[in-house]
Amino acid sequence: MRQKRLRSLFITLGIILALIAIVIIGGYFAVQSLIKAGVVSAQDITSTASVIIKYLIPLIVLLVLIIIGLIAFWNCSERFNFWFKWESLLAFIGVAILTVNVILTGPMVALMNVSQAQIAKVNRPTVQTSNQVSQDIAGEGTVLLKNSGNNLPMKAGKINVFGWASTNPIYGGTGSGAAGDVAPVTLYQGLQHAGFKPNMQLYNFYCGYRKTRPAVGLWKQDWTLPEPKTSQYSGKMINHAKKYSDTAVVVLARNGGEGADLPENMGKLPKTAVYHGNKGDFKNGQSYLEPSQTEKNMLKMVNKNFKNVIVLINTGNPMQLGALNNYSHVKSVLWMSGPGQRGFNSLGKILKGSIDPSGRTVDTYLYNLKDQPSFNNFGDFKYANDPRMSYVNYNEGIYVGYKYFETRYGSNNNQYNRIVQYPFGYGLSYTRFRQLMSQLRQGRDGKISYSVTVRNTGRRAGKDVVQTYYTAPYTNGGIEKASTNLLRFAKTRNLKPDQSQTLRFTVNRAEMASWDSNHGGRYVLDPGRYQIQLKNNSHDVVASRNFSLNNRIIYNSSNKRPGDRQAPKNEFQYAKGKVTYLSRANNFANAKQALAKPHDVKASQHTIKTATMPNNYKLPKDTGKMPTTGAHNNVKLNQLRGKSYNDAKWNKLLDELTPKQMRKLIAYGGYQTMNINSIGKRHTYDFDGPAGLQSFMVKGLNTSTFPTGDMIAATWNSNLANDKGQQVGSEGRQAGISGWYGPSMDLHRSAFGGRDFEYYSEDPQLSGTMAANELSGAKKYGVYGYMKHFAMNEQETNRMGAINEWANEQSIRENYLKPFEMAVKDGGATAVMSSYNFIGNRWAGANKNLLQNVLRKEWGFHGLVETDYFIGGFMNSNQALKNGGDIMLSTNGLNGAQASGLKNPAVVRQMRQASHDILYTTVNSNAYDKANQQKSMTLPWRKRLYTLDVILVVILVLLGGLVIYLDRRKYRN
Repeated sequence: MRQKRLRSLFITLGIILALIAIVIIGGYFAVQSLIKAGVVSAQDITSTASVIIKYLIPLIVLLVLIIIGLIAFWNCSERFNFWFKWESLLAFIGVAILTVNVILTGPMVALMNVSQAQIAKVNRPTVQTSNQVSQDIAGEGTVLLKNSGNNLPMKAGKINVFGWASTNPIYGGTGSGAAGDVAPVTLYQGLQHAGFKPNMQLYNFYCGYRKTRPAVGLWKQDWTLPEPKTSQYSGKMINHAKKYSDTAVVVLARNGGEGADLPENMGKLPKTAVYHGNKGDFKNGQSYLEPSQTEKNMLKMVNKNFKNVIVLINTGNPMQLGALNNYSHVKSVLWMSGPGQRGFNSLGKILKGSIDPSGRTVDTYLYNLKDQPSFNNFGDFKYANDPRMSYVNYNEGIYVGYKYFETRYGSNNNQYNRIVQYPFGYGLSYTRFRQLMSQLRQGRDGKISYSVTVRNTGRRAGKDVVQTYYTAPYTNGGIEKASTNLLRFAKTRNLKPDQSQTLRFTVNRAEMASWDSNHGGRYVLDPGRYQIQLKNNSHDVVASRNFSLNNRIIYNSSNKRPGDRQAPKNEFQYAKGKVTYLSRANNFANAKQALAKPHDVKASQHTIKTATMPNNYKLPKDTGKMPTTGAHNNVKLNQLRGKSYNDAKWNKLLDELTPKQMRKLIAYGGYQTMNINSIGKRHTYDFDGPAGLQSFMVKGLNTSTFPTGDMIAATWNSNLANDKGQQVGSEGRQAGISGWYGPSMDLHRSAFGGRDFEYYSEDPQLSGTMAANELSGAKKYGVYGYMKHFAMNEQETNRMGAINEWANEQSIRENYLKPFEMAVKDGGATAVMSSYNFIGNRWAGANKNLLQNVLRKEWGFHGLVETDYFIGGFMNSNQALKNGGDIMLSTNGLNGAQASGLKNPAVVRQMRQASHDILYTTVNSNAYDKANQQKSMTLPWRKRLYTLDVILVVILVLLGGLVIYLDRRKYRN
């Protein structure tokens, strides 16, 4: 009997320990999968675990007591042990059920809301429309860079496709801009759908060489270009290809994504990056955006063996393509950024001519990317005296992209053509067009009207792009002004030969004003001659029309610019720093000094002491009257739908909120906004990303992945941007998603920007036009798009490392804020995602000058401002709330996401303001469509949890009854 009891004890303890081990091991692998997928960071896991462990203490104590009891009473009577084991088990299960419920509906509630989301399927007609929009964008956003001897279009037939990337092309980017779950149309399928017959021997060769693309992730990057050496192509394979077709397409691709910028020097990669390509691919000093030696060898081989060679550049970053001029049979070059799920269907149609290429470049292409004005001041720079912060200098000022090259070299064609390979706005067609510009018509209100008539003078149908630029009078040493600036653009309809279309434009001369930081800051129009030029691209002029101003016009409080709610003033003088900025004066006489790489820079004590860093944080003083909270005014949120932001009823609604409700609404904003049942605030889902609605955590979505932002911009067709926005909105309404983490509208300050694919262009006017159209399109279906990343998130390097970005006010306003300004004023944006970076030494997510003074007071924005993914450290809820932030992109409410000081009137006022902003945006979304207002406020996963709880309680009761039954049956005597 003694041995039997000991054996029973050991078996029981073994089962308990085995179950504990299974839970721990299972939890470990689950956590690792989340980290690997980029859903959470190690810090998230650590902080969440530190909270959850507190809830587990009673369960752990009970388990320890049970184990102690089993050991202490092992030698008691059999009936005692029978009851002890069973009652301990039932008690443990009961406490475990209670603990799990408390954790899931407490600290884990936001994560559960998203991970267990039940997202409805988008119906087939909507998906089909989205597919067509994607193909239209890819068709109009592909740029024909070269077409010697009218090599294209070609007849659909047999074709050789070279380059490993042909079997693993770039569909989008990584991170929030990644592709969704739906399988894409491959490059080969796109060719086949158009009637081409690719050489499958080459396809099988590349698939056998390597099946998957090296991963460029948030935390680690593999920049390997897995291209076979020419020696690995057998003579038999090449001879077969030559007999198969005399035409070859060569695919060169470059990846990019969130978390890392593309390497400027492949000989000196950062610690998080590797390259395992062929030896000798890159020499020290060569960049990732140059063709590798293996790619050059392949091009040489193809050039030798095939008469007609087409090179397809598949990347979101402007590559260095001068080497292509070395191959005499490379007759055509096409640029095609990430075309999304269906965009490759347009490639074959372009090659055979059923689609006329009408895309235009969104960046300036250079023979040497080291000629970029930002080249020496982009990347990793650390202060010599404070390793907590990094920095970068926007030393080129307003002269970004074509504005630099046209202003500095535009009047000297020989010099310009040695530096610039393809200008901004450049692109060829299979047909020819003639553009005629009218005279300018000026109104007394400052409006200027003109028209451009486009006639197709060629032999094929096609679309053309009308581009107009302005030139403002410049005084040497005066306000900085680029020699040319994009003003308006439009794309024609599809014009048959000899057909024409007249496009009409109206601008306000205030749009040509420059920022003057003197006299407190204001926009000004200097007297002199202004030009509005019709151009084929940023460099080639078709026609010029002039108008003159006799007197200087100053835009101030008594003469506001159209669209300004409040006249702007200097807000970012503190961010100028001690930087020498590039000046046009004396033909860029200071260029060598201004564009030099900085060395051994030390942060000043003022910079360190006033930076938005944790050691400088202070709660506001406990002053003023405590706002009314927890009132019973019987006002529900749906009563405010469609009402003005300043409607008096808002105060009655906000009076009903308690500090804890407001804190929860603010802290748990990761991919959602939380429900508040007492006021009828419905839960909403906010999903990534710029390319379409998708999620790291929710699988099985059938929402669409559209072409990348730069490809949308390359269409130069704002109607297509609006179509994409409408499809995102339509899909969101059907799926039950109200918020969209997109579009992204930072600028291509450098060709090496990791998220250039996600951003539109190097130009703010083109970017702002596309962004405003995407946002207004989505808004039509009740989806609020988050314009991001506000502002100046032009690089990924050190973005989470408290990076101080030093820039002058003119460049901030005229370049980096302009797309966002247009998104608010023209696109009706009601949601913003702020950025990780600091403007100067102030975190953008807690920057009063940016979020309050400019966004709200100057532009008249009403809505919510959310942080980027919440990582703690310099990110702090109280600091954000104090300076215009509203909601934290956090799924666990930790690391400073929850506001402190709930009894501090100043803090409660700030939370009240933030709640107003959040509620205003969400009540005007599709969450409050009539059909949705009839739905339960309880999320489906909670219903499943409560149902499971009832079942488990019933099982426990039945088990209790079974124990009594067994006891009476076994021990009745």
